[in-house]
Amino acid sequence: MPGERPLHERSDGALFAAAAAAAARSDDLDDALAELLGLAGEHLGASAGAVHILDADQDELALAVTFGIAEEVAAEAGSVASVAESHDPLADVIRSRHPLEIDDAGHVSVLRGAATAYLLPLIVRREGIEVALGTMALGFAGPLPRRQTLLGAEPLADLAAVAVERSLAVSMGSERAEWFDRLAHTDPLTGLANRRTADRLLELEVARAGRQGVALSVALFEIDHFDEIQRAGGNAAGDEALRRVAQILAESVRLVDTVARYAGDQFMLLAPGPDGLIVTERLVRGIAGLAPVDGKSVTVSAGIAGFPLDGRTTEELMEVAEQAMQSARAAGGGRVVARAPSAE
Repeated sequence: MPGERPLHERSDGALFAAAAAAAARSDDLDDALAELLGLAGEHLGASAGAVHILDADQDELALAVTFGIAEEVAAEAGSVASVAESHDPLADVIRSRHPLEIDDAGHVSVLRGAATAYLLPLIVRREGIEVALGTMALGFAGPLPRRQTLLGAEPLADLAAVAVERSLAVSMGSERAEWFDRLAHTDPLTGLANRRTADRLLELEVARAGRQGVALSVALFEIDHFDEIQRAGGNAAGDEALRRVAQILAESVRLVDTVARYAGDQFMLLAPGPDGLIVTERLVRGIAGLAPVDGKSVTVSAGIAGFPLDGRTTEELMEVAEQAMQSARAAGGGRVVARAPSAE
C-alpha cells in the first residue's frame, strides 16, 4: 500500500554492509556515490535519485551521479548556482542542514519527473561544527514512504558524506604533495627551476648528448650592475629585476630548452641541439628591451659553452660558461661571449 516500506531482495544487514563497503573501499568517488545512491533508492523504493556535491568556493551544487533521470534533464537542471540565495529546495537543505520532505517534486528541477521527493544533506562534523558537503535527493512515483522508513536513508547519506570527505582529504593531500614537489624543484621568487634541478638536468642532458652524439649548449646569465639596481631601489627593485629577467627567459626559449635561476642574480640555460648560441643571443636582446627598474636599465652578460667542443663533463662545461660570462661582463655587459679567450 502507498507509504509502506517497499520490498527489496536484500536484508537490511546485507544492504547496509554493501553501503559500508562502497564508502570504505571504492577508489573512485563517483562510483561510491552511485552505489550509495542506488542502495538508498532500493531501500526506499525511489524511482529517481541524484547526489550533488557542494563547491563552496563557487557557491554551487554540482551534480555528481543520478539514477532514473533522463540525460537531457540532468544536463539542463544538473547544477544549483548561488546556493546562499537560491530558492531551489536543494539549496534549502544545504542551508538548514536538515532533511526535507517534498510533496511536489516539480519544485526540485532535477527530479521534476517524480511526484514526491525526500532530500537529505551530506553532513560531516569538523572541530565540533557541522559542515554540509552536498545533498542526496530521492524521487518517488507516488506518495512519500512513512517517516520511519525515510529515516532509514539517513545512514546512507552519512556514508555518502564520509566518501566525499575522504575524497576531499585525498585531493588536498595530493595538492599539498604537488606543492611541496614544486617547492623542491622551483625558485619561489621567479618560478623557474632552481639550482638543484638545473644541476640534475645538466647531468642528464650531458649523459644523453654523450650517448647520442648530439650537441648541447650551456649558457650562464648574470644581471649587469645588479648591486646598483638594489642600491637605487632596495630589495624590492632587485626582486623586480629578477622577475622580469626570468619572465623573458621563460617566454623566449624553445620547448626543448630549460631555464633556471642558478644563484643570486645568475640564470642558466640548457639548450639541446646546435642552436644554443642563437637562443642565447635572442634572450640577451629580449632582456635589453626591458623597461628600466627604478631608473636603472636591465641587461645581462652571458657566457655559453658547447658539448663536446668546450667540455664533455658538467664541470668542464660550467667552467667554460662561467669564464665566458665573466669575459662578457668585463667587456661592458649586455652581450654574449661564446668562449672565454683563455679557452680558445
